Amino acid sequence: MDLSKYKVAKDTETTLSDYKVKVINDEEETLIKEELLPPLVEELQQLQTKLTAEAKQGVVVVLQALDAAGKDELIEYVFSNLMPQSLKITSFDKPNEQELKHDYLWRMAEGMPERGQIGILNRSHYEEIIAPLIHDSLENQPLPDRIKDDSEIIQKRFKHINNYEEYLYENGFSVIKFYFNMSPEKQKERLLERLTNPEKQWEFSYSDIEDRRKWDEHQKVFEKMIRKTANTHAPWYILPADNAWFSRYVATAAMVEVLKDLNPQFPEISNEEQKKMDKAIDELKQE
Repeated sequence: MDLSKYKVAKDTETTLSDYKVKVINDEEETLIKEELLPPLVEELQQLQTKLTAEAKQGVVVVLQALDAAGKDELIEYVFSNLMPQSLKITSFDKPNEQELKHDYLWRMAEGMPERGQIGILNRSHYEEIIAPLIHDSLENQPLPDRIKDDSEIIQKRFKHINNYEEYLYENGFSVIKFYFNMSPEKQKERLLERLTNPEKQWEFSYSDIEDRRKWDEHQKVFEKMIRKTANTHAPWYILPADNAWFSRYVATAAMVEVLKDLNPQFPEISNEEQKKMDKAIDELKQE
């Protein structure tokens, strides 16, 4: 697969219209689901095992999208196949009272993986760009006037986030970011399914409809967000989210590529440790 089709290059004037929301038909989607994705997930599992055993590096995965685009399903169908002890999944909502008492990146520490772990951020620090631009959320935050009145606050947050992700990378934690590029028609279809299916109604939130009313505003903000923070050390991938299984396939392939670049290795066993293992083997065989 040519991942460059979905990867955003640094310093490019990205527009979401440059990327298709659907690239294959339903029959090809079935092929992806049944034949191509399973062995790729298995390869990801093997690489994660090495990452865990080595315990020197980690990966931070950012998932951003409007609701019903496929974030939860990527976690359910792909990442749930990984070893749970070295997988950390954190979902972020509006900042709570305690979080608002700190700087806006403070709460991200909760979702950061340990060395040897993969950390999944279901929404992330990018909400602190999206919410102020879409919902004027800064007005209700306990910030000093010199910050609230600063017209450059969003530009500064782009700088903060770029520096934060570079800091993570330089400390051994690779960052990979996925944006689920979905059409309004497909979102309508999926939201209606949630509303009309009793087994899925619990997933629906009225905020989904409120966000949908601001569809064009969201697209502009997402474009700006991706354009300002696409970096070699923390790349964005734009997934064709109307193709649910193909999106999962692209995301899994990108994860495999990241882990291959990290090249984790099983730790070498010293002579002393090998002697202890041999002794344990003999003891077990003699039981």
